[in-house]
Amino acid sequence: MKITILQTDIQWAAPAANMANAERLIDDAGEADLFVLPEMWSTGFATEPAGIAESEEGEAFEWMVRMAHGRKAAIAGSIAIRTREGEYRNRHYFVRPDGSFDYYDKHHLFTYGHEDQFFTPGNSRTVANYMGIRFLLITCYDTRFPLWMRYNDDYDAIIIVANWPSNRQLAWHTLVRARAIENQCHVIAANRTGTDPCSTYSGESCIIDAYGNTLAQAEGNSQQTVSATIDLERQRHFREKFPVLRERDILKVFPALYT
Repeated sequence: MKITILQTDIQWAAPAANMANAERLIDDAGEADLFVLPEMWSTGFATEPAGIAESEEGEAFEWMVRMAHGRKAAIAGSIAIRTREGEYRNRHYFVRPDGSFDYYDKHHLFTYGHEDQFFTPGNSRTVANYMGIRFLLITCYDTRFPLWMRYNDDYDAIIIVANWPSNRQLAWHTLVRARAIENQCHVIAANRTGTDPCSTYSGESCIIDAYGNTLAQAEGNSQQTVSATIDLERQRHFREKFPVLRERDILKVFPALYT
């Protein structure tokens, strides 16, 4: 499967401009089976979402549906949404070409940036199946919590969408590779670039294999696309040959996490 990350320079609270920009990047990138956008790709990381968040399955989501259908490729990325019940959610969508979709509501809200004051956390993991590959959907701050992401015989790859700031870039490099190595899986890590009212972002989006090797890495901090083909058969062979996952502790220590 060919996967392309869209490392975008997100304009603040400008969905139309961000959709047009992402569409240009998709056109320039050429064919792929899956395109991955950053966290809150249509607005920027809006911790105070009033007037910025869209309704469930709103404008940005409908754009994702159109792009997936038109490009015959799945599209993933998170959007700030306001539910029918009036709650704000940081919702990570995975949209397939046939219009079907899964979503994950960010569980670990970024308390340091006051995301928890306005958003409601999700309480369950989501695994999206596409072309025979099972993707665990994860959003930014979740990456710091390995128990939440721990392999439970349920996924083949992790998609991380983020607005990860430049001053914590070492943590970004370290954590995305740690999640790949400890779970013996591919990690597709999409970060933004540019600036918003609170932070500067240096991108460095990447695709990592189950050994922790870099398959593709953004060059510099400019807006760009990052592509790689993942080899699931090689990963399966690695898991069988070096079966460290059989000795993991989580089901013994934290059995309630996955119920």
